[in-house]
Amino acid sequence: MKGGFLVNQCRRSGVRILSQFVNFSSERQYSTEMINSQVGEFAIGKGQDCPPRKPGVLRMYSMRFCPYAQRTRLVLAHKGIPVEIVNVNLKRKPEWLFEMNPIGLVPVLEWDNNCVVHESATCNDFLDEAFPDIKLNPTDPYKKARDRQLWESMNKLISSFYDVPGTRGEDKKVFDRFMRALGRYEKELVTRGDGPFFGGDKVCMVDFMLWPWFERIGVVNAIVPATKITSEKFPRLSKWVEHMYQLPAVKMTMFDTDSHARFLTSLRVENNPDYDYGLVPRAQM
Repeated sequence: MKGGFLVNQCRRSGVRILSQFVNFSSERQYSTEMINSQVGEFAIGKGQDCPPRKPGVLRMYSMRFCPYAQRTRLVLAHKGIPVEIVNVNLKRKPEWLFEMNPIGLVPVLEWDNNCVVHESATCNDFLDEAFPDIKLNPTDPYKKARDRQLWESMNKLISSFYDVPGTRGEDKKVFDRFMRALGRYEKELVTRGDGPFFGGDKVCMVDFMLWPWFERIGVVNAIVPATKITSEKFPRLSKWVEHMYQLPAVKMTMFDTDSHARFLTSLRVENNPDYDYGLVPRAQM
């Protein structure tokens, strides 16, 4: 009972506090200033203090190349929610991160009254309820459950994302598993009508929950060209990718394939993730 009361209190307080910073008009002005923080983009690691947060400011703890954190950054950008972002070194995690998320992962949202939520699905569901002017989740319980199944069953695609390049596409079982996963989303788009998105004519939560791995698929394509999403093999999925790249939220949060490839190399091959890749040290600015 006490836990439920605390969650409800945080939700009410979060809606009240966050709503002060949002223009609930239908016309939104997209800009990188809406997303970028004044804390700095360099990752904060073990032994470094957590930057003080001003009252009334929504903060997100993130990592620039994390696909799970990108899910929440996409929703923040699409809804036009002002946010302060603190990037974290996930190999040398600061102690204070575990105080907000016991397993020490991102994304984490923090705001007033010690209210904290973590995990991308939880963060995004909270944002969708706290800022309902642009709804991303369907109101119908069955449709919402079906949508959730789509992103919760992404494990086969995510594991294959690393396995296919690792075997250079020569393991037929691994390759076929990857292509079947793509085929599932192709079929799902067909069942949802003629619109380019999983939400039909408008983008929905499924689109943002799936997108980060499709943004990174160019890394797989470069090693195994047969994995490319072409209009011949995947007409609806290729159309979806094309339309997703046109969304302001995607443009604001994306990295190009070369940047993803460099980070993944530092993470998977060199075992020394370059969280700050592409940033210019202040001394060189």
